[in-house]
Amino acid sequence: MLGNPLSSMGRMETKELHSRYMAGQRDFSNLNLMAVNLRNLNLRGINLSGANLAKANLTRTNLSHANLSNAVLTGAKLAETNLVNANLSNVNLTATDLQHVDLSQAHLKGATLPEGTAAIALSAVKTVHP
Repeated sequence: MLGNPLSSMGRMETKELHSRYMAGQRDFSNLNLMAVNLRNLNLRGINLSGANLAKANLTRTNLSHANLSNAVLTGAKLAETNLVNANLSNVNLTATDLQHVDLSQAHLKGATLPEGTAAIALSAVKTVHP
């Protein structure tokens, strides 16, 4: 079976997600994590592709090497979040707090950035051409 077997469960709370992550699970794709508080957690390498993270608190969370492609981040708090080498393909970041976010080497193909941050964010991104 392909994909995340948990995706049919719908909503997952912080405690369960963190417990499963600490046990070695990394695939949390397509889950409803709306308004979840993941502040200050180390979630390096997590797969949150297609997840609903609207209004989630991701302040100071380590999401380096995470897959957030096609995730919903409307209204999410991302201040001081580590997004180094994260996949943010096709993510709309227009209604998010991106203060002091590290987007170094982040994959932003198809991403929409808040007005006025594009130049700042893109200057931090290292694009690798084949």
